[in-house]
Amino acid sequence: MKRLRVWVPLLFAAVSLPVAAQPAKWPDKPVRVVVPFAAGGSTDIIARVLSARLTQEFGQQFIIDNRGGAGGSTGAEIVVRANPDGYTLIIVATSYATNAALYKLAYDPVKGITPVGLLHSGPFLLAVNNSVGATSVKDFIELVRAKPGAFNFGSSGIGGATHLATELFKQMTNTLSTHVPYKGDAPAISDLIGGQVQFILSSVPALIQHVKGGRVRALAVTTAQRWPELSDLPAVAETVPGYEHTSWNGMWAPAGAPKPIVMQLNQTLARLLKLPDVQERLRADGRAPAHTSPEDFTRIIERDIAKWSKVVKAGNIKVN
Repeated sequence: MKRLRVWVPLLFAAVSLPVAAQPAKWPDKPVRVVVPFAAGGSTDIIARVLSARLTQEFGQQFIIDNRGGAGGSTGAEIVVRANPDGYTLIIVATSYATNAALYKLAYDPVKGITPVGLLHSGPFLLAVNNSVGATSVKDFIELVRAKPGAFNFGSSGIGGATHLATELFKQMTNTLSTHVPYKGDAPAISDLIGGQVQFILSSVPALIQHVKGGRVRALAVTTAQRWPELSDLPAVAETVPGYEHTSWNGMWAPAGAPKPIVMQLNQTLARLLKLPDVQERLRADGRAPAHTSPEDFTRIIERDIAKWSKVVKAGNIKVN
């Protein structure tokens, strides 16, 4: 009996240990989702669609926190410095990689984060003013080469995605054109319609209504292959082999975020991106689901940083 009295408490202790070691349920409180841009933009819209679905999925609020500034770097730095407990996330855009090519950042854009996954991607459009006598990429390149510096292109600002996509086009086609930076896509496209600039490389949502309305002419998409939603348009790469600019959004957490939470998020997002209403919202914004593993998203970030760093160096692009 004495031996039994010794072992019974130990038995109960051994049984209770695994229960005590079980991790707490995640999430058990609201999750902050930082959007490093102002409300109303394409990243913000997609972030709100997915956050609403994540709220339904997990039974806790996924709350959007818009922290614009410095092309997205301000919001990224906030999240890099946040507690890596799974309760602070961020949805970034292609500018996350271009910022790393343009600026000396206060954080490591690869090692300083825990990628969750790519969410979606889509093309830009190469569009010209209706007075430009080109109906194909080949014709357009020949026109620009014939008059070096005579063609102006608009952009959303120095170092922005529209600027760098066009610099890549210039470098790969060995053409010379004049950059006219604006404070956003809208005024640049307005001047494209008016003829102050002759061409632009910009997002599908920003341009498509003007293309359909006949106010500008689209020549091509910038993805490696034709875009299914705009299958009548060729890819620039059909004329300029290797040219590609893909606009994307992805999610990451601070470095050190728990792997089980990261994988739970990744797998949940994979399911949500298959929902018809989510896909419809993405198509309306000129995008398509492009879910990846955390590891593949890391490789995309590394690839794009290297790519845009070369473009910035070759074009001697300087930002304030």
